[in-house]
Amino acid sequence: MQEPSVIHNTFVLKRSYPKPPTAVFSAFADEGKKRRWYAERDTSDVQQFDMDFRVGGTERLIYKLKPGTPVAGMIITNETRYLDIVSETLIVTASTMDLGEKRILVSLVTAEFIETGNGTDLILTHQGVYLSGPNGLTPPMIETGWNGLLDSLQTELAR
Repeated sequence: MQEPSVIHNTFVLKRSYPKPPTAVFSAFADEGKKRRWYAERDTSDVQQFDMDFRVGGTERLIYKLKPGTPVAGMIITNETRYLDIVSETLIVTASTMDLGEKRILVSLVTAEFIETGNGTDLILTHQGVYLSGPNGLTPPMIETGWNGLLDSLQTELAR
């Protein structure tokens, strides 16, 4: 039997932050803040980061992977469109990820910001279509990546 060339997967991550929804939402909406926690990584060099945070707006992140990473020297391009934004409550995006010239992921990401007595609960739902088959990019890789990003978000919120 032939291995599937497309993998579909959904995962949900939940985090609690001791900041009000205004602050957590702002870390997604403000280009400088988002660049720090989302784009700047120890494993890559940012080549471009632009965002137009509005419904219909786009975000573009291009980065080059550093030595010591599985595909060092390769360029990854993430292109995102903002589909829905409800201030301090909800962000829905559709994105693509390309490795060099090859599309490897198409995803829908929903971020929900829920006010609590201790701050904000963030519920992030990632629905992905992985185009590189079982030997390429996998759902656990993306989930691990998002967990790292949400750790970076915690650092950004503590600034």
